[in-house]
Amino acid sequence: MVTAVDAAGLFATGLAAGFLGGIVGTGGCVIMLPVLALVFNYPIAEAIGTTVFAVIWTATFGAINHGKLGNVDKDTGSVVMGAGAIGALVGSVIFAYLMSYKAALEVILGLAFLYAAVRMFYEGVRKIPGAEGDHIPGPPSKKAAIGFGIGILTGILGLGGGYALVPCFIYLLDAPVHIAVGTSMISMVPMATVSASYKMAQHVVDLIAGTLLGIGTIIGVRYGARVAAKIPAHYIKLLFGIYFGAVAIKFILSGLGIKVPI
Repeated sequence: MVTAVDAAGLFATGLAAGFLGGIVGTGGCVIMLPVLALVFNYPIAEAIGTTVFAVIWTATFGAINHGKLGNVDKDTGSVVMGAGAIGALVGSVIFAYLMSYKAALEVILGLAFLYAAVRMFYEGVRKIPGAEGDHIPGPPSKKAAIGFGIGILTGILGLGGGYALVPCFIYLLDAPVHIAVGTSMISMVPMATVSASYKMAQHVVDLIAGTLLGIGTIIGVRYGARVAAKIPAHYIKLLFGIYFGAVAIKFILSGLGIKVPI
């Protein structure tokens, strides 16, 4: 049962996750998942299930807001949504098999966060400029392949949108950053819904905690977007590169049976 203190902490976590997403276009899952696992001591499987349930809230409201701003490539989104939903179902089946292998899940999560740390450092140091335009170039087959791959990742780890889909759009398809972020939001709705539904059937979703996190992200992303206009994003990326690196080390070493005080 979620206590009042836990509820406040979960809501604050959602705020922080949304705030980061508003600044650098990274999904709140990279904040919510490790906090659930390492701070609130949720079992790994339940941390993943609850996080991806919260992502439904984040992605839905984010897609609405970006749609109003004209930041969504609808043609790309439709392709990625369909392929991603299928991938999320495949990933969820894999997750069902891995659920009982806590150590394996921790190592996989650690490697995923290690990627996030490297990406954040690289972008923060290089101060990489974005492309310009109002759509995402590239053939539908390549977009479908990206959607299917990220869908599998979402089904297994509950991660996907800003964490993996945005950089795929930017680096593999040369998409403008604002279009990549907006299109990733709408693309993640069916992926997260399929993944969360499967995990709800497996009873590894804390609906109350996921709702508190989701509401927090909706509010936090608005403030993050305002701050983004005042603080260079590369400074924030360097800071969170350190955070993601620490999380990666914690998960990997824990999966290998080595306990560390971080």
